[in-house]
Amino acid sequence: MSAALQMTAFGLALLSTLFLLLATCTDCWMVNADDSLEVSHKCRGLWRECVTNMQDGVRTCDQYDSILADHPVKIVVTRTLLITADLLAGLALATLLLGLDCIKILKEEPRVKLKMCYGAGVILGIGSILGLVGSVWYAVDVYVERAMLVSHNIFLGVHYDFGWSCWLGMAGSTGCFAASVLLTCCLY
Repeated sequence: MSAALQMTAFGLALLSTLFLLLATCTDCWMVNADDSLEVSHKCRGLWRECVTNMQDGVRTCDQYDSILADHPVKIVVTRTLLITADLLAGLALATLLLGLDCIKILKEEPRVKLKMCYGAGVILGIGSILGLVGSVWYAVDVYVERAMLVSHNIFLGVHYDFGWSCWLGMAGSTGCFAASVLLTCCLY
């Protein structure tokens, strides 16, 4: 039973960490949500803004000036939280991999391996909370920005909604949290 739980937690943690990494690297955190006929599809990400022409499929991207330049708070906070979540999830995966019963390292020390799995669960839980806070922070800020424009009857031509990268960050964080619960609560 313990080996099955460990492998389930490892698979879930691996998939969720990949989701977090993809969310951090991709550039579709906000997408245009205008109901009119659009000739282009706009995505804003943490690192750049891209526009795809819907007629011929040509995609052009503008990198943000610099990492050290003045950026909106939502971009800086989300970058920081997601990069930290990625690093913690990677560390947890490495620790969990060494703590799995099927790995021959420290085979004669089952208590040490169990503590490694538990520690990986704690690290994964911290990373998942940071990733979820970053993703939800960004989503709430997008919603507040849109609600402010609507409440003041301001129409800028484009309204933005949550993009698939934002949803991917939330899914990855939730999966990491579920793996953390499996490792910390269900393994004993």
